[in-house]
Amino acid sequence: MQSVPLKKIVVAMSGGVDSSVVAALLKDKGFDVIGLTMRISSCLNRSSFKGKDPSKNCCNFEGMKDAAKIARKIKIPHYIADVSKQFNKKVIQDFLKQYAHGKTPNPCIKCNQFIKFGELFSIARKLGADCIATGHYARIISDKKTKKLILKKAKDNSKDQSYVLYPIAYRKLKNILFPLGGIKKEFVRQIAQAKKLGVAKKKESQEICFIPKNDYREFFRENAPGAAKPGLIVNEKGKVIGKHAGIAFYTIGQRKGLGISHDVPAYVLDINYKRNIIRVGPEKMLFKKKMLVKNINWFSDRVMPSHFSSEVKIRYKHKAQKANIFVKKNKTAEVVFNDPQKAITPGQSAVFYKADTLLGGGIIMKAY
Repeated sequence: MQSVPLKKIVVAMSGGVDSSVVAALLKDKGFDVIGLTMRISSCLNRSSFKGKDPSKNCCNFEGMKDAAKIARKIKIPHYIADVSKQFNKKVIQDFLKQYAHGKTPNPCIKCNQFIKFGELFSIARKLGADCIATGHYARIISDKKTKKLILKKAKDNSKDQSYVLYPIAYRKLKNILFPLGGIKKEFVRQIAQAKKLGVAKKKESQEICFIPKNDYREFFRENAPGAAKPGLIVNEKGKVIGKHAGIAFYTIGQRKGLGISHDVPAYVLDINYKRNIIRVGPEKMLFKKKMLVKNINWFSDRVMPSHFSSEVKIRYKHKAQKANIFVKKNKTAEVVFNDPQKAITPGQSAVFYKADTLLGGGIIMKAY
């Protein structure tokens, strides 16, 4: 964790093991710690939740209870902030819009950009805090040569979350702490166990927080029926070979669940939302060497060179690949990989690295 001459820190507490340990560690270091849990959904008002037990259905109901309990345990003040309107506008509605346009967004990235490192900052300032801290696995350090702050991958590479942090404004780094960046996950659980926080064995959620029971079909039928409208599936030559259940239920590179017969294993090649058509074809057609990336946020206060090389990740679990980056105007860049990459997906994020240092990232527009 970077050294900071700060006194009052707001910790984003989800009720999970990571943020709970962060709050406890900072309290032990003598900081004036405030726990804050953001209520991100008004799911109790939705028709699909009426008459049901909120503890089993509300997106973060249990998390709010656990966070409050842990705050009492380590003797820090705890607040709940309702950011459901902002979350709905910036994250959920964008998620629905992107899927309706045949793209595959990552809502966690939007949440980090506008909620965790947007709304949370505003709330922290109102509470008189110097900075915020979260349980993300990444590191903010001072570069030995330039003395400027840089964002690096976590020490525990298997838990690294730098990919989803690229939208953070560079100027905010000096007011952010990631205390777990240099710690392995198993040690974090050991700390929670030693401090008797009651969350040491709590499982991590693998689902999208605002989709109940991970039921995509019901979620889109209720909130974006146009994206769940059946349409045609065509092969690489344009011949109709089947029907799909709605473009929201498919993504580039998908093979399973197509419900079609084909001469060779068929994969989703592209999605035409205007015609409500999904085109499929052989795996080899998924490999592309170039892509256009927009809305890039660079982790630097300097102008980026017009051309440089880096390693690029095109999805969270993707292994970064070498590429040449050609920076254009309006926060846009063309990326040319050394080797063709499989299933470059519009709507996903492309994130640029130099070794373990994050250079920036943006949204993939198209591959070609």
